[in-house]
Amino acid sequence: MTAVTTNASRGRHNGRLPAEVTSFIGRRHEVAEVRRLLAASRMVTLTGMGGVGKTRLALRAGHEVRRAFRDGVWLVELASLTCPASLAHAVAEALEIRDETTAPRLEVLAEYLRGRQALIILDNCEHLLDACAVLAETLLRAAPEVRVLATSRQALGIAGEQALAVPPLSCPGARESSVSVEELTQNEAVRLFAERARAVLPSFEVTEDNGEVVCRIVRRLDGLPLAIELAAVRLRALSPLQLLERLDDRFRLLTSGSRAVLPRHRTLRALIDWSYGLCSDKERLLWQRASVFADGLDLEAAEAVCCGDGIGREEVVDLVIGLVDKSVLMREDHGDGGVRYRMLETLRDFGWQRLAFAGGGEALRGRHAGYYRELAARARAELFGPAQLAWVRRLQAEHANLRAALEWSFAAPGRHEAGLVMSADLLYHWITSYYLAEGRSWLERALASGAGPPAERGRALWGAAWLALVQADLPAAEAMLREGRRIGERLGDESVLGFVTMFRGMAAMVEGRPREAIGCYRQALERHRVSGDPVALALTLIRLSLAHSFVGESAQAVAAAQECVAVCDAYGERWHKAYTLTALGVELWRQGELERATELERTGLDYNRSMGDVLGEALAIEVLAWIAASRREYQRAARLLGVVSGVWGMVGAALSGYGHLAGYHDACERRTR
Repeated sequence: MTAVTTNASRGRHNGRLPAEVTSFIGRRHEVAEVRRLLAASRMVTLTGMGGVGKTRLALRAGHEVRRAFRDGVWLVELASLTCPASLAHAVAEALEIRDETTAPRLEVLAEYLRGRQALIILDNCEHLLDACAVLAETLLRAAPEVRVLATSRQALGIAGEQALAVPPLSCPGARESSVSVEELTQNEAVRLFAERARAVLPSFEVTEDNGEVVCRIVRRLDGLPLAIELAAVRLRALSPLQLLERLDDRFRLLTSGSRAVLPRHRTLRALIDWSYGLCSDKERLLWQRASVFADGLDLEAAEAVCCGDGIGREEVVDLVIGLVDKSVLMREDHGDGGVRYRMLETLRDFGWQRLAFAGGGEALRGRHAGYYRELAARARAELFGPAQLAWVRRLQAEHANLRAALEWSFAAPGRHEAGLVMSADLLYHWITSYYLAEGRSWLERALASGAGPPAERGRALWGAAWLALVQADLPAAEAMLREGRRIGERLGDESVLGFVTMFRGMAAMVEGRPREAIGCYRQALERHRVSGDPVALALTLIRLSLAHSFVGESAQAVAAAQECVAVCDAYGERWHKAYTLTALGVELWRQGELERATELERTGLDYNRSMGDVLGEALAIEVLAWIAASRREYQRAARLLGVVSGVWGMVGAALSGYGHLAGYHDACERRTR
């Protein structure tokens, strides 16, 4: 082969990387990870959707590792390249190779790099994926001391490649918006917005007055660096609040940018159009349909909702993989071994606009709502058993989709019955998580609609009454229980009558009538034994045990708790059992068996914590505080009482749903003080 010449000598060459003209925000972890991967592998690809900052990350990493490459770090920009045949020419040009022979360019590159120690950054490979894979593999085989760092919407797929998914910048969560300005400006997305805003409005600062608005802006933009930069430019003419109000039409609003960058990076729509163009027809169709999901989806949901009319159910998994590969869907591992897929809100809006333009959006919403109604019904049917924890976690992960399904169900009168049934099916989702008030709101909305057959209305009434009792809203609970009782008596429905009677007992306990409560619980037990509902039996036995304990009937309290444990164990159920152990721990504490009581409370606490049941956790911690005070461990008691006070304050009722125990709480607090 004819020797090639370059503008560089065989000595050290720093390569050619563009200088950073704007500050580099955050990404310390990602930069460190890129450096680690480059030290361990000769082929590293940064993947992620357009605008997420892959190029800036690659350039920053390149600047930081350039001393390790004797012959330089070189950037090859490929976004404007449209012909795969020109790829080797573009790389040769970027490396400043001068060769006028007829030899194939790829051979020239391989010959030139053989014996050199260099890092080549191939930027924006997604539209030339196959050609980039062949080029990278050829060069790596020919030049043992060369490394390649690529950026792409999807990995190149060659041997030895290490892929690193580049996430959006971290955004402050909804609960973080109230932190101090100093803490807020440490957040990556907020810092980027503030710095880019100062470039167009030097007086801009994040303040107490605008901090919440800035947080909402960067969250609405999914922490996408490009979107944040485009938005910050609009502060030339808009206030932060005006900018936020216009972000519903973000694709029209975010149309400015540096004239020095590629056209597709000047507007958000053009950037996403580029990603859309890289997808196959069926991948685009799945993208559109997946945009119906409010906050992620799993494969089962995708197969159920997105198939049909051009997509076979058996094709969905491959199409999902394709969208993950192209960084349209982001894969998220869950602790239970499951996998979910999330789409950034920006991409979701784009997909929904495409679907709405083509028609079919309303029908898809109906399929989505139908799927989640069925999911709620399955969860209710399998609640009392070994799959309980998996179902609770699954419903928590699907909360946004459940809410969207309910919103659709109540959007038109003909759907209200389905909304009533679904909101009642989700009762345990409402009461075992942070959604107590929301659940009551849905149930009351369903009841106000007047929809549904009497039996379902009766179920919704006692469910809403339970939530009202937990919130210490006795008048509302008693009104719903009266209506539920009338329905149960009219229908002769033992289940409805049993639950209504049980919750009447709960109201009596709160109002200081324990003997009346015990009578109600015993009547409810008789009805539940007829219906054979283990959930109802367990709930009633827990309350009966607490009531007997409260009036000093220890033997009856222990007997009710032991029966409840037996019912739970027969079904492999643990949540009601955790509450039973908590109730039994109260009785053992009253008897002075502090070690055994502590053991039971900790067991109940551990399971409620795994369920995410904040109220159950708080009740167990409350009892542990009483035990600590009985042991004269007053500092520990004070700390535990401090923990639970926040929970009771969140619900708006001390000892939520267990108000008859308030005397024990007050005595513990007085003694501890």
